[in-house]
Amino acid sequence: MFSWLLNEEQLILRMVGAGVVGFVLVWLAAPRTIRFLIRSKLGDRPVFDHADLNQLTRHKSNTPTMGGALVVIAILVSVLLFGNLAKMYVRLSLFGLVWLGVLGGVDDWLKLRRIAGATGRDGLRSWEKILFQIAGAVILAWATWRYGSQSTPEGATINPAHGLVLPFIPYPIALAMPVYTLIAVITMVGASNAVNLTDGMDGLATGCLTSVCAVLLLLSWVVGVAAWAEFLRVPLVAGAAEMTVICAAMLGACLGFLWYNAHPAQVFMGDTGSLPLGGLLGYIAVVTRQEVILLLAGGVFVIEAASVMLQVGYFKLTKPPGGGEGKRLFRCAPIHHHFHLAGWAESKVVIRFWILSILFATLALATFLSQRLWRDPIGSADGLIR
Repeated sequence: MFSWLLNEEQLILRMVGAGVVGFVLVWLAAPRTIRFLIRSKLGDRPVFDHADLNQLTRHKSNTPTMGGALVVIAILVSVLLFGNLAKMYVRLSLFGLVWLGVLGGVDDWLKLRRIAGATGRDGLRSWEKILFQIAGAVILAWATWRYGSQSTPEGATINPAHGLVLPFIPYPIALAMPVYTLIAVITMVGASNAVNLTDGMDGLATGCLTSVCAVLLLLSWVVGVAAWAEFLRVPLVAGAAEMTVICAAMLGACLGFLWYNAHPAQVFMGDTGSLPLGGLLGYIAVVTRQEVILLLAGGVFVIEAASVMLQVGYFKLTKPPGGGEGKRLFRCAPIHHHFHLAGWAESKVVIRFWILSILFATLALATFLSQRLWRDPIGSADGLIR
């Protein structure tokens, strides 16, 4: 936008601008987008391997989906207006957003076309989605490592942009590039799929995303601004402050979408939104070197993903050798469906998960801020290991 905005002194103004524009774009464009999706017959038909759950969700049939495209576009526009595109982290964030947005859009399109043709509900195969997610994550990890190599503080033993920061450990741990890449890929792919699994009830994933976005915004601000990093004794990651603009844009866009996605939902996000938003959360955590804090802040997403893995694993372990079905830990997975089948109203499940998300976000912030007590005033903000 205007060059005078693209400096650290105007960071708050740019954050507010990105958040407001993200919200307004989605809020204003959603009604027309919903009408377009309805006319195009791009409505989902929830189908589960559980007769009772199909009965509970049959009223959702033909609700327009792929609304996540609106969120992705709003984030792109907001960041292009208020982000500093001279920063590589910003450009890489937009690359990841578009990469996963296209992947999710193709998956949704195939799924909806097959529903319309009554040939099934499957989109891309699981291995195809995972393959593209991993490919995008590897590209991002490699480019982020190379860009971070340019910002080693003078006299530092290791580059804080390449270190692993663990809660209550005095100093960051140096990582070799292969280990860094592995952690980055697991973080981005895991977050992308965890948000996707959580997006199964009206407003559930969108509401939880807002609290995690708020945490990552604060973390990006602290680790990217020298004065804050020094005061809180955390490793300073040069250039990470620009991630605050991306977090603000995502927060605003998610709130705008929640206006129409709250129960009863007028539009669903679909893989078009859940895959890129989850992946973007993971990438911000990688840039700020706060992957562990993301696990805490995104506790609801972790629980949802873990419930699916436990359900599938237990089912396979208990499957009789001679054939037949295995046992289930939950009535249905992801776990929000378990509580729905247990008799909780959908709105009650969603609101209680929102509360949990806020509690996890509070725990994450408390853990992050308390690290000041565990680090000496020398060698923490500059990322030294002595």
